[in-house]
Amino acid sequence: MAGVGPPRPGVPDCVTRVALNISCENLMDMDILSKSDPQCVFYMSSSGNNWVEVGRTERIMNCLNPKFSKTFVIDYHFETVQKLKFEVFDIDDNVNCSLQDADFLGQLECTLGQVVSSRTLTKPLVMRDKRPAGAGTITIHAEERTDNRVVRLEVAARRLDKQGFFSKADPFLEVHKETEKGWLLAHRTEVVKYNLNPSWRAFQIPIQALCGGDVEKSIKVDCYDFRSSGSHNLIGSFQTTLSQIQQASQTYAAEFECIDRKKKQSKKSYKNSGIIVIKKCEIVKEYTFLDFIFGGCQINFTIAIDFTGSNGDPTSPQSLHYIHPHGYNEYLSAIMAVGNVIQDYDSDKLFPVLGFGAQIPPTWQVSHEFPVNFNNSNPFCEGIAGVVQAYQQCLPQVKLYGPTNFSPVINHVARFGCQALQQQSASEYFVLLIITDGVITDMDQTRDAIVKASRLPMSIIIVGVGRADFSAMEFLDGDDGLLRSAAGEVAVRDIVQFVPFRQFQNAGAAALAQSVLAELPDQVSSFFNLFGLKPPSDPNPS
Repeated sequence: MAGVGPPRPGVPDCVTRVALNISCENLMDMDILSKSDPQCVFYMSSSGNNWVEVGRTERIMNCLNPKFSKTFVIDYHFETVQKLKFEVFDIDDNVNCSLQDADFLGQLECTLGQVVSSRTLTKPLVMRDKRPAGAGTITIHAEERTDNRVVRLEVAARRLDKQGFFSKADPFLEVHKETEKGWLLAHRTEVVKYNLNPSWRAFQIPIQALCGGDVEKSIKVDCYDFRSSGSHNLIGSFQTTLSQIQQASQTYAAEFECIDRKKKQSKKSYKNSGIIVIKKCEIVKEYTFLDFIFGGCQINFTIAIDFTGSNGDPTSPQSLHYIHPHGYNEYLSAIMAVGNVIQDYDSDKLFPVLGFGAQIPPTWQVSHEFPVNFNNSNPFCEGIAGVVQAYQQCLPQVKLYGPTNFSPVINHVARFGCQALQQQSASEYFVLLIITDGVITDMDQTRDAIVKASRLPMSIIIVGVGRADFSAMEFLDGDDGLLRSAAGEVAVRDIVQFVPFRQFQNAGAAALAQSVLAELPDQVSSFFNLFGLKPPSDPNPS
């Protein structure tokens, strides 16, 4: 991650930040009774074919010409060849959204230099063996990000047109930026079901993505009625500028008529199709991950280890907990690969390590939240070496049992995150690394715990070891859309990153760490920016 401002001692000079927008056209239709439901997965590689997933766009239902609202912001190093790969899938599984069960629609491999030099790169999709995909193109639009301000908006509507004689609308908004080649999607809101007077969740857009930093540049807002078929009905549109929104919202709220041009042309009595109300508009500085780190934020790292019986007898070479003569197993490899990176951001290098799913002495009751060093008053291990030592000493002292419950360790760390949030400071952020071999038993409780934790300064990294079916883990990783609790409550943000260890057995510890930690910097900065919390000491005062 690159900071902003003058170079600091021991810190490399800042690099250029580039935002990538993705769209596709004429994708293959893989469904019989509907259209494909595309999602794009973005990878980067620094060497060979060791691709690391950077992130995923949202999934768009029933659409062969998707315009994804998810934007990827990455560092651009002029002197380095940065290889990119974009894979497009038709995701039909509404529950797990697993790529293993998805139809592959094609891919593009290119370099960041190619994208930056052309500004907008459009190429045909190809299969993995380089054969033409049969249909479809992908367009990557690149834009330099030099302005770290964002526009925070609260938007509602009233008296939207009914969609049919008895039917209310399921409205959502699309906000577009004006470019030389037309309108570019900057943000898409969620759908508010069955409501002609909706209020959308507050959202923010980087000011460069909205108007290129020019408050007088045109902005277009479209209001649609969502249709599950993908053929969304345009309720109406309006154009404005950020300057006009700011001026109007200073007094009360900025109101704009939502106009359906076809109705306006055909009906003399037509006035509008509703009113879009921008209740709040403010421009604020958005801090980067390094701004928070340089400003004094500490990353608190907790490890949770799966001691369930499905791992096998630790004394057997077939067990995932068996420590081979060279001193490693998959659990240790994951601990060391991730821990050696993240420990640099923790000043005291003391890490609590929890176990779950084992019978523990002296009562031999099953516990899903026990300190691996068996010291309840001081569960901390000194450095990653101390973590490894505690784990090795713990193994012969417990009986592997079950079931595989995640919620106790998530709630354990969440309690500390809640205490930190009450301080109204960006001084602490908590990361829980769960290393597991099996399918989650308490899925509903885990979903509830994650949704609650999404409101806290906390992230969860899950590393799956062994050969189990990890489709449920993919579901918890909200790359396809925000996770919901069992009761339907939506997570505020995506805080889970899942990585199967088997994908990195031959790629090395560095590749595993890079993939596991890819989303963490953005999760840290997005949380504190979302809640308006500044670094303890601002490294780059305005």
